[in-house]
Amino acid sequence: MRLRRPLLIFAVILPLTIAAGCSRNPGAPVGSGKPQQHHHHPPHGGTAVVLGEEEYHVELVLVQPEGKLQAFVLDDEMESFIRSSVPSIVIAATIGGIPREVLLSAVPNTETGETVGDTALFEGQADWLKTSPQFDGVLRSITIRGTLFTNVRFNFP
Repeated sequence: MRLRRPLLIFAVILPLTIAAGCSRNPGAPVGSGKPQQHHHHPPHGGTAVVLGEEEYHVELVLVQPEGKLQAFVLDDEMESFIRSSVPSIVIAATIGGIPREVLLSAVPNTETGETVGDTALFEGQADWLKTSPQFDGVLRSITIRGTLFTNVRFNFP
């Protein structure tokens, strides 16, 4: 009699355990043939420029009435600011076949301790940005944590 009760409990629990372990997540289609999409959302609503194999990102934000362009250096998930040692960034743009450039200078911030040569924010101003909110761009170069990224192409926005 004592042996039957444990066997009965085992006979009931085992199938439930197996069924729970074998169930599939209905939100994750299997064998769809489509690669999984991995998206990052720029925290300032700007345009994400991928550096390397998504090692870092630069988020570009246009303040069009002022013709000001901001660049925020962010981590691979676009969640944390990453400081860069460069004093400036050059963005080359092509608008209707006409080449343009804007120099974005390092912005110090006493509240965060950021200085020129150790900051995650760069800003620049160009009058052509007031009337040209879309362009094909190239980030000429930036060094982040010892890694140099050059001639990074992007479309804005």
